[in-house]
Amino acid sequence: MSSHYLQLTLLPDPEFSVHLLMDALLNKLHRALVSQQSDNIGISFPGWHQNPRSLGTQLRLHGSNAALQQLMADNWLRGMNDHLERSAISPVPDSATPGIVRRRHFKTSAERLRRRRMKRHNESYEQATAAIPATVERTPSLPWATLRSASSSQRFQLFIDQQPAKQHQAGRFNCYGLSNQATVPLF
Repeated sequence: MSSHYLQLTLLPDPEFSVHLLMDALLNKLHRALVSQQSDNIGISFPGWHQNPRSLGTQLRLHGSNAALQQLMADNWLRGMNDHLERSAISPVPDSATPGIVRRRHFKTSAERLRRRRMKRHNESYEQATAAIPATVERTPSLPWATLRSASSSQRFQLFIDQQPAKQHQAGRFNCYGLSNQATVPLF
């Protein structure tokens, strides 16, 4: 379980939407976690809502005091300092409950899936359409961030699900600060 946290709060800006600023912040965090090869920093969103979909204006980083100190020693927030307020690294409150913050994948575009199938299986458009009906499409109801992968440079929507967990579970986090098993404290 993460013993400490640090909170980053986005400040209102007349030129940039909260969503755009959160995208920029998460992209910077992703690059920092990749650069440091970190798998011991998790994230949560105190303002996460499914209806209306929003990640909110706050990002919490969770980990040990040493892991958070190491992350923050790198100047990864360069360019964002005018857009956010940063708390001190603090111990997690006793009232915190365990939660899972993970990535969810959705088949959002039958056309994209068909193009991919045509390329991979050397099929015609008609064959791919027969194999992938329009009914595979799902409209996600989760909040998302638009990120650029550090490994492939591709832009994608990262859908984020944040739910309570029954008990604290130790584990590793990916280079976005998410995990399917490891919990973070929610409060």
